[in-house]
Amino acid sequence: MPKYYEYKVYGYYLYYTSHCVIEAMNVHASDRKLTEAGSAKFFVQSNGETVVANKGVLTERELKVLREFIKDNYREMYLKWAEKSDKGFFGE
Repeated sequence: MPKYYEYKVYGYYLYYTSHCVIEAMNVHASDRKLTEAGSAKFFVQSNGETVVANKGVLTERELKVLREFIKDNYREMYLKWAEKSDKGFFGE
């Protein structure tokens, strides 16, 4: 699974799957196995705002913190996304 960062962000790996690159930019968050089962999934808009597609096992507080992190870093993250996908931001 391609990771946006090699380290955990607030206790979670941020990554995307090979199945996801056919969709708009998105971010999965998981603290353990890098699979879609149990992970949260955020679709990222061109302004850095996110739409939660699946909250997985994350609490509302964890979702909020990760959404803020994504908003602060989405441009950098998009560069990694664009290496594997030609799909743009969510809603475009």
